[in-house]
This record gives sequence, C-alpha cells and structure tokens, in this order.
Amino acid sequence: MATSPAVFACEDIHIRLGGRSILEGISLGVAPGEILGVVGPNGAGKTTLFEILSGRYTPSQGRVILAGKDVTRLKLFDRARLGLGRTYQSPVVPDALTVGEVFRAARQAFRPYLTRFHAEWAAEKVGLRVPMSVLAGSLEALNRRKLLLACLLMRKPVVMLLDEPAAGLINSEIDELDSIIRHLAREMGMGIMLVEHRLELLSAIADRCVVLDLGKLIAEGDPEKVFEDPRVRAAYFEVEAA
Repeated sequence: MATSPAVFACEDIHIRLGGRSILEGISLGVAPGEILGVVGPNGAGKTTLFEILSGRYTPSQGRVILAGKDVTRLKLFDRARLGLGRTYQSPVVPDALTVGEVFRAARQAFRPYLTRFHAEWAAEKVGLRVPMSVLAGSLEALNRRKLLLACLLMRKPVVMLLDEPAAGLINSEIDELDSIIRHLAREMGMGIMLVEHRLELLSAIADRCVVLDLGKLIAEGDPEKVFEDPRVRAAYFEVEAA
C-alpha cells in the first residue's frame, strides 16, 4: 500500500451480478500524487470495480471512501461534486457540439458555475490546442481524450479513474498521454487509478499495480515485480496468450 494516507479507497468490496460473484473482498487505495495501475485478464472484474468506485453500482458488502468520507451510497454525480473524475474506454463526445460548447456544458454542469478562463486553463494543462469553434466529433482519439480530461480537470478533482486511456492511440500519442498523466499526479497531486492493458505504459508510470483475477486481488506492489509474479503470469499473461 501507499505510505501516504489514501485519498480514495475501497474496503472489502463484494458484489454479485446475475447470481454470480464478480468481486470478492477487494480492498485497495490510492494516495495523493500516486498512480495505481489496475490490471487483469478479461472478466477479472476491473470494469465492475470502476463502476462501484464511481457510483454506478452499489456493492453488496464493503465501502468506498473519498477524502475521508464514506460515499458508498452516493451516486456518481454526488461523488463528482466531492472530487471524483472518471473517463471511459471509448472517448465519446457530443458530435454535434463545438469544443467551446462542450466546455460550456461542463462549466455549467453544477454550481458553482465556472468561467471560460477555467476551460482555457484546463485545455492548456492537458495540451488541447484546437479552436473552440471546431466540432468535437471531428477530433481524433487523443484530442477527444484531452477534451474529456480537461472538462474534468476544471473542477480540480482529487482523484481520477482512467479506464484504458491508451486504447486506440499510436505510440507517439501514448507518450504524450504518459506525460499528461504524470503531470496530473506529480504536479497537481491527484490520485490516479488506471486500468490499462498496455503493460509497457504501466511499467513506465505506475507507482504500484494491483492484479485482479476472477474477482479477487491476487498481487500488489511494484509493477516490475508484480508482472513477474508466478500467479500473475499464470492468470494474466498465459491466459492472454492462449
């Protein structure tokens, strides 16, 4: 576990969906400024875990703690107000809105309303350099991800959940994404939880990694050591290669 107190954590999370156990006894946390990688084979429970952490699912047992507050029963939008941001595997944006209109919608999502200067500041932080008049639907994948990150960043969240942010990106774009994520954690002090299948990205930027398999946490620690753990290789690498 991180040496600093966790800004975001879950304790003893259990959930059953469709009569099947999906997660069993999951406990983990991320500290301010820390990047935590979450990996595992398909069906391990990573997405379900993010759904619980973000507030879309309620666990049958366990609790979720955000900035010292028990938020287990709070919905996604309430957690957002308390400082939780989340992105999804697909960078879906409103195709018919301009970048400026997307920012305006984000600025006015809840009070206190923000100004266009907040949007300009956030766009600069993530390196989004496109005209505000451009249609969001015309942006390529990396700029779509930057736009979504900037909309979250305006509210200065304390933790970000990033679900496969490198999906659909080429190597040079992944390098840029790497720099953005590092900046959010190191310079802005956010806790970052990162689900990612590109293990080279996690090896480069994650402080710690946890590995899920069949709904259980089977390994945790330094990425290089975790990826060499025989249990991880059996559950993840060999399954992926099969």
